[in-house]
Amino acid sequence: MGNLASIKCPKCAAPVTFDAETKFVKCSYCSSQVFIDRSGAGFYYAAPFMVDETNAVGMFRRWAAGSTKAKDLDRLAQIAGVKKKYFPVYMFKRDVNGKEQVVLEPAGSTTLPGLHSLKVPATDLKIFDGSFDIGGAELIKPDIEMTSYNDQLPGKPKEQALVFFPIWKLDYVFNQKRYEVVIDGSAGEVFSAEFPTRSSGAYMAVAGLGFVAFIAEGLLAAVSLPLALVLMGVTVVGVFVTALYVARRM
Repeated sequence: MGNLASIKCPKCAAPVTFDAETKFVKCSYCSSQVFIDRSGAGFYYAAPFMVDETNAVGMFRRWAAGSTKAKDLDRLAQIAGVKKKYFPVYMFKRDVNGKEQVVLEPAGSTTLPGLHSLKVPATDLKIFDGSFDIGGAELIKPDIEMTSYNDQLPGKPKEQALVFFPIWKLDYVFNQKRYEVVIDGSAGEVFSAEFPTRSSGAYMAVAGLGFVAFIAEGLLAAVSLPLALVLMGVTVVGVFVTALYVARRM
């Protein structure tokens, strides 16, 4: 058993006794969940899921249909798993030259893409207490101290809290290789560190042929300008049609 310590509950001010190694404790008077950090005690919050699993998969498919993604990735990607999670972030409200600025920083170590780019949830935050329903989501525990960010934050502190952020982790397989994306369960934004890309070889070939044709037509203009202009017009149309075909087929 570690050394016992005591704090005041941020909600009802009742004394809360806890083990010194504990990060989370429940107030025995008002049942509030309290997060304990070296910087003190405070509420912690959660943003409810606004995106369900079906919509998350649909958002992934639309993202996968983007012009930079491999051809037919949206159709051919095989979903290997979808997991519902709550990821911890610290929310710092700071006074910067008289204006409030909100900064989010990860509270948990992660290699998942996009979790350093989360934005303040559009929905209202809920106090994370015994009545909050996590809906079967995995709750990722924080393992980064809040104080590790203090020296790099702008302005003066106004408020700080731990927020559990809703995310969907989606794994998929394409061409026998496994990839993962994170979908913001609040706003629906898709994050990916690596994804199958569309080959640029065909585009480069079209551009190269068009360039060579224009050079040849430029030389021809010295002999017959009208003929060169006609051929240049044909080349422009040909390059456009070929590029369109490549965009749709390649």
